[in-house]
Amino acid sequence: MNSNPLYGLIGRELSHSFSPAYFAEKFKINNIHAQYHPFSIPQIESFPDLIQQYSFSGLNVTIPYKQAIIEYLDELDPAAEKIGAVNTICFTSNKLVGYNTDHLGFSKSLKSHLNPLRTWSALVLGTGGASKAIQFALEQLNINYQLVSRNPKSNQIHYSDLQRDVIERHLLIINTTPIGTYPDVDQAPDIPYRLLTENHILFDLVYNPPMTSFMKFGAKMNTKTINGYDMLVYQADQSWEIWQTNS
Repeated sequence: MNSNPLYGLIGRELSHSFSPAYFAEKFKINNIHAQYHPFSIPQIESFPDLIQQYSFSGLNVTIPYKQAIIEYLDELDPAAEKIGAVNTICFTSNKLVGYNTDHLGFSKSLKSHLNPLRTWSALVLGTGGASKAIQFALEQLNINYQLVSRNPKSNQIHYSDLQRDVIERHLLIINTTPIGTYPDVDQAPDIPYRLLTENHILFDLVYNPPMTSFMKFGAKMNTKTINGYDMLVYQADQSWEIWQTNS
């Protein structure tokens, strides 16, 4: 590992990303001589040019490239391969190895909020790269789930299918879409919030703003709400562990 390793984040819209400030503070507190910068690329086809231009030790991957990045990698960690999405890349032995730490961050964040005496079933809003990590995590936690999509495929349902019986059967509702992210803070997934109860949990992967409209609508019904900040911290720390272990 060189004396001043370079890490970064690739995605499309990164101006409000959590990761650069988080890693800058982490490096400062721990007296780590490294750099972490955002690298916005307009399309995934720009990735080979980027890694030719810079000597990276590791990268994080965010929307919309968590799935598209896979074809540019040499190997996948078993979990990332099963999930079909990557949010962490390790540069090692002239190879690019893809990992997924989103599922670990989500599991750690969620578990402390679940009543272990209750049998949980989840509605997962969205079917993109983030959703795939959440599905994997729910399977690891033995939580049954139903996918909800605006364009449902087999074994998925539409938002219009979220009638009372469906909401009553699924006490955990997870927003894996970017709906409600700053600056579009007034937007929220189209679910029947009036049917929520104090027994429900709304988990929003969005962390900016800290209290999304999705969460606000739930709070009005005395529903427990969780945002994506702790998940982000946990997955970022796991990314760092991977980079250090494989450097």
